[in-house]
Amino acid sequence: MPELELSAGTIDYEDTGGDGPVVLLTHGLLMDGALWRGVIERLAGEHRCIAPTLPLGAHRRPMRPGADLSMRGIAGLLGELIERLDLNAITLAMNDWGGPQLLVGGPHDERIARLALIACEAFDNVPPRGAARMLPHIARIPGGLDAALLPFRVNALRRLPMTFGHLSKRAVPREVIDRWFEPVRRQRGVRADLRSYVLSSAQGRRELLEASEALGRFERPALVVWASEDKLMPREHGPRLAELLPRGELLVVEDSYTLIPEDQPERLAAALRELIAR
Repeated sequence: MPELELSAGTIDYEDTGGDGPVVLLTHGLLMDGALWRGVIERLAGEHRCIAPTLPLGAHRRPMRPGADLSMRGIAGLLGELIERLDLNAITLAMNDWGGPQLLVGGPHDERIARLALIACEAFDNVPPRGAARMLPHIARIPGGLDAALLPFRVNALRRLPMTFGHLSKRAVPREVIDRWFEPVRRQRGVRADLRSYVLSSAQGRRELLEASEALGRFERPALVVWASEDKLMPREHGPRLAELLPRGELLVVEDSYTLIPEDQPERLAAALRELIAR
């Protein structure tokens, strides 16, 4: 897997290469680009799919001491990646984590041709509904985050509502979720990075609320994909985002929770292909 040295540290990314339209795919907390494997399988060849592993807990190497790992700081790293790889006419797709919205209206805005907001944090839903909302409080307790991660070591406990059960209707393959949790389980520095992000949640909530103003000025094609059975992202946020975006369209996906790339990769890949053709 290629890697890139950025201001905060080294990140890994998957790049299918080719001359097709660029699709930049981002993930949520305690995940990596493997979230998109089913979508990438269906888009690669005709499209250049790039899926970075952002420092949200599943990254393989800790970031540098003092790195800004707030929502805006990590969104800034995504902007650095765009610049370093000289990506243009990007279709920027996000799922779960809402941070990429902060790139709209910023220094890299002109490189974004299309936007896909897929069952992601928006407005004041940071951290999202469910057990994740307790993480900032848990992270303030010495050893609290370590204790909160203990159930993820046991495969049978990963489908509980308090762990990953409300993220996807279908179980994430064991080898994938093992990969997601190995870094944070084995490396103190990765846990420290995750804690830094979690403790900045209130700041991220304010920044995401402010970002909605820029979304209202995004005049390029945009797609909002929401899951009809989502447990974590408010149902009303999907239509609200689609109405806010001047050229936004709403797609409601059945038989899925938040991780639509896991639950409905074929439907999502088709929707992204249609967006890219706009």
